[in-house]
Amino acid sequence: MLLMPRKVKFRKAQKGKNRGVATSGNRLHFGEFGLKALENGLVRGNHMEACRIVVARKMKGAGKLWINMFPCKPVTKKPAETRMGKGKGELDHWVAPVRRGKVLFELSGVPEDFARLILRLVAFKLPVKTKFISRESSH
Repeated sequence: MLLMPRKVKFRKAQKGKNRGVATSGNRLHFGEFGLKALENGLVRGNHMEACRIVVARKMKGAGKLWINMFPCKPVTKKPAETRMGKGKGELDHWVAPVRRGKVLFELSGVPEDFARLILRLVAFKLPVKTKFISRESSH
């Protein structure tokens, strides 16, 4: 199941810049433990799905996971060996722009050492550097 918006105003979007620090979504909101981004970047929809599957396999129905990002930005790509010009390429995939400081995933209902293990496996699947945070030490 690939994450993407149901409907968008414009099919193709400009690249834009992804700078600065997250001002909203930079604290734990739902869970006890979380994974916080340490750098800016773009997280693809299939990265999120891979993370969700890892958590589902490891937790075996225990605890709860929250994914605090959504791939709402379209990325286009031109076919290989195509000459310059001839307009913007076709839509290739969807990404979620992530700023440093944003809490990407939250977990609850599991012990801290187990949450650490799960979120470490999740971090391997992501294209941005992250760190483990908890309610006690939410910094």
